[in-house]
Amino acid sequence: MNVSATAPTRPRLLTVPAVTGVAYALSWVAGLSVGAPSPKLDASGSEIVSAIAGHEGVVAVQFALTEGLPASGLAIVSVLLAKAVSRSGAATAARVIGVAGVVAAAISLVQFVLGLALSRATAPGTAHLLFQAVDRLDGVKMLALAVVGVAAAVSGALPRWLRWTGAALAVSIAASGVVYLFLLQSLALLAAPALILLLVFITGTGIALGRYGR
Repeated sequence: MNVSATAPTRPRLLTVPAVTGVAYALSWVAGLSVGAPSPKLDASGSEIVSAIAGHEGVVAVQFALTEGLPASGLAIVSVLLAKAVSRSGAATAARVIGVAGVVAAAISLVQFVLGLALSRATAPGTAHLLFQAVDRLDGVKMLALAVVGVAAAVSGALPRWLRWTGAALAVSIAASGVVYLFLLQSLALLAAPALILLLVFITGTGIALGRYGR
């Protein structure tokens, strides 16, 4: 069942998946707007401590807005998308989306906890360990989200433009995932298009599920 083909006569906008999708994007935008320091992927422990010093509160807020709150959004949209895909008859894709999405959400929550610890770290060794753990976990999370994008693209349960967005997301965020997993600072700019596609995909999927879902 393609959700784009089964729209009710009175589409619903203020639904859990739609509100969650929009809130996910708004949380990320707010998090990127707080002006927290952003050390390079290959920064040393002393460079990380120096960058965070005096900005501990802002760093904590940014982790809350880009990892903590979005974790719940990822979980909700992924589970609801998996249910919609299952109803369309693509059981395997539904299981893949559910598992990969929940894994990505769990990693995001762990990153939030580690980020809070990082915001309070004053020892270069500890800061370096936490910083690299957060970034490498980001890589794993991105690869999990790439799996979600692929499964959503081939499931046929979303409008065509969202399936194409899912496919583009899979390619872009997989490349970005490798960059973060191996801390390749020279390729860090690959994260920008991946994040934009992720926000469009999660927000669009939430709205589509809420607008057309039963």
